[in-house]
Amino acid sequence: MKNIAHIILKPGKDEFVKRYHPWIFSGAIGQVQGNPEEGDMVEVYSGKGEYLATGFYEKGSLAVKLISHKRTEAGAEFWKNKLSSALMLRYALGLAENTETNAYRLVFSEGDGLPGLVADFYAGTIVLQSHSLGMHHAKPLIVKALKEIYKNQLRAVYDKSSDTMNRMTGKVTEDGCIYGSVEETVILENGCKFHVHFSTGQKTGFFLDQRENREILAYYSNGRQVLNTFCYSGSFSVYALEAGAKLVHSVDSSAKAIELTERNVAINISNISHHQSFVRDAKQFLKEMPADFYDLIVLDPPAFAKHHDVKNKAVRGYISLNALALRQIKAGGLLFTFSCSQAVDRNLFTSAVMAAAIEVGRQVKILHHLSQPADHPVSIYHPEGEYLKGLVLYVE
Repeated sequence: MKNIAHIILKPGKDEFVKRYHPWIFSGAIGQVQGNPEEGDMVEVYSGKGEYLATGFYEKGSLAVKLISHKRTEAGAEFWKNKLSSALMLRYALGLAENTETNAYRLVFSEGDGLPGLVADFYAGTIVLQSHSLGMHHAKPLIVKALKEIYKNQLRAVYDKSSDTMNRMTGKVTEDGCIYGSVEETVILENGCKFHVHFSTGQKTGFFLDQRENREILAYYSNGRQVLNTFCYSGSFSVYALEAGAKLVHSVDSSAKAIELTERNVAINISNISHHQSFVRDAKQFLKEMPADFYDLIVLDPPAFAKHHDVKNKAVRGYISLNALALRQIKAGGLLFTFSCSQAVDRNLFTSAVMAAAIEVGRQVKILHHLSQPADHPVSIYHPEGEYLKGLVLYVE
């Protein structure tokens, strides 16, 4: 193992590390002792020479992602302990070995003390995504630890990191199985079935973060006429139909998404006459749909802002989108509206939706504040980990 480089922080810049924040920015670094390459493990010290933490070195403004506040070489035992701790939480949440739900997030990056790593469990297959080169290099040890802690529950490990790694390294890497063999599976979520295709699916294959919010939608869906925009896999549509919605319309600009939606509806619903899907731009559909027809609308768009420099543009987008739905929804209707833009915090998103309500001039009440489920935990030291914001609105 090469000598570990030392990152020496500027005077007064060690406060965040001592508060266990998992990031160190380049502006806080006073000196680098050694010649670390991107992805190398480094140790972080205060200006007075006090050891603070260990992490993976990166190039750019976010210079170090911390994995431990104790000295470690991050060997096999380190990864087994970290991943065992993550799995223990999922057992405590009632997700591991659940007969009604066999898909969940095992590792949520900073939320589980492993910045740069996402691991999702899908009915015996774990999909990994590395968002740092250090995590990418650690995959052999990660897979070894997963095999040890899951034993015969683990059938395959699929690496889906090509987008991030190609962007970070400039080298072409490919997605695929690094243990076992699998391309597609069918998962259970609260008793509903969903196709998950690992190579073609978005993110790791399925949006696990809306599981609890889909249950809330089901509670309100009976007898309603539902519009599910940006539907992707049709998961909200399936829950609404299972709960007795009068009709459900699913809208997405992607023909592949609509094909997936129809497959998922078909394996759950015997009478699919209550469902219709449309390959359409969601905003255009909202503009052209008849007023007072839908009494439950879902707005779950992709992230409008992944970086703070486009935050204002994203806010305008949320105002415009929500105004369209609020203007057209039937009186007494419910609007489920979401933002997964990390740069737009909860207060800013709520303010954007309020601006949309003011624009259309209708009375709107907040019934629920929604977020990501507990298998996407937010570290108390890293509030930035709360990325999913949602509101359930009653529109008069």
